[in-house]
Amino acid sequence: MKRDGKVEKMEIKVHYISLVKSFTKTSQDEFDIKEGALLADLLDKIAAKYGKQITQEVYDPTKKEMKSTFVAMVNGVLMDQLKGVNTPLKDSDNIILMSLVTGG
Repeated sequence: MKRDGKVEKMEIKVHYISLVKSFTKTSQDEFDIKEGALLADLLDKIAAKYGKQITQEVYDPTKKEMKSTFVAMVNGVLMDQLKGVNTPLKDSDNIILMSLVTGG
């Protein structure tokens, strides 16, 4: 959507838990993405920001898929219960990236 000739931006909060946090060296980020973006668009930004450890271990931007031992949640709902990486995002959404299994 455009307003005054500008593409509207959405602010999305991302929380990194467990092993993902060790790759990013931070527990959370905020990203501005274009209105109408999908979860895959956000994951692409995260992969671009953090590089090799994310692309090798968590999310493959070339295939647009999460690795089997990692998952994303959108506002507390597992991505697989929504539309996977094709889940549309909304302004102020909260995303959690985490491993499915953690040591104990």
